Amino acid sequence: MPRAFNVTFPNGHTASAANVQNYAELVEVLIEMGLNQPRPTIVLVGGAAGLQSKDLERLRPLFAEALVPLAHRLDAAVIDGGTDTGVMALMGQSRNDATADFPLIGVLPASMVTLSDKSQQGSRGLRVEPNHSHFILVPGSLWGDETAWMTSTVEAMTGDGACVTVLLDGGETAWEDVAESVRAERPVIVVGGSGRVADILAAALGGAESDQRALGLARSGFLQSVRFEQGPAALIEAITGVLSAP
Repeated sequence: MPRAFNVTFPNGHTASAANVQNYAELVEVLIEMGLNQPRPTIVLVGGAAGLQSKDLERLRPLFAEALVPLAHRLDAAVIDGGTDTGVMALMGQSRNDATADFPLIGVLPASMVTLSDKSQQGSRGLRVEPNHSHFILVPGSLWGDETAWMTSTVEAMTGDGACVTVLLDGGETAWEDVAESVRAERPVIVVGGSGRVADILAAALGGAESDQRALGLARSGFLQSVRFEQGPAALIEAITGVLSAP
C-alpha cells in the first residue's frame, strides 16, 4: 500500500512526503520513494531559528560553492531537519539556485510542521523548506525527536556506505545531533568560525578548555574541524576526504 504523498508548494515545486511510525515503515517508504539505492550521504545539522539574516548571508557561500556542487557531483543525498529556517533554508535555496537534483531529504517531527497544501497540519504550524525533494515525517513533539530518525534514515539508505555529518553554527539541539552522530560512528566535520556550538567544539578540538559535552565529543575520535575562514574549498576537501575513505 503506497505511503508517500505529493506536496506542491507555492513556488511550483513538488516534493514527496510520508509519515512513518517505525523502522520497517521507513524502509518501505524509502523504497517507494526510490531512495533505497546506496549513495554517499551528508547529514547537515546546525543553526536554525537562532541564525540572523547577516549570519545566513555570511554562511551562504559554503552552500552555494561547496555543499551543493559537491552533492551534485557525487550524486550524494543530503539529510537535514527540513524546516524553512537557518542552514536548512540555505541548503534548499542553494540547491534550487543551482538547479541541482540530488535528493534533499528533511526528517522532522510530524506534529511540528505544516505542509503548504495542508495535507499535514502540524500543531506548531512551522513550514517546511519548499525546495527539498523529500520529507520523512516521524513521531515526536519536540525538536530533537527527529535526531535518531536521521540516523535510521542514513542506515536504511546507505547500509555500509560512506556518510558524514557537517555542523555549521548550532544551538542546543546541535549538541544531541553531534552526539547521535558519534553514537552511530559517523564522522563529523565541524566548521569552526561558523558560530555557537560549532565554535565551541572546534575550540575543544584545538585543545581549549571547554565544558564536558564539548570535551567528550572532541575526544571521541569522530570529529574534525575546518575553519570558516578557509572558505568553501577547505570544506569540500574535508567532506571528500571522509566520503572517499576506505
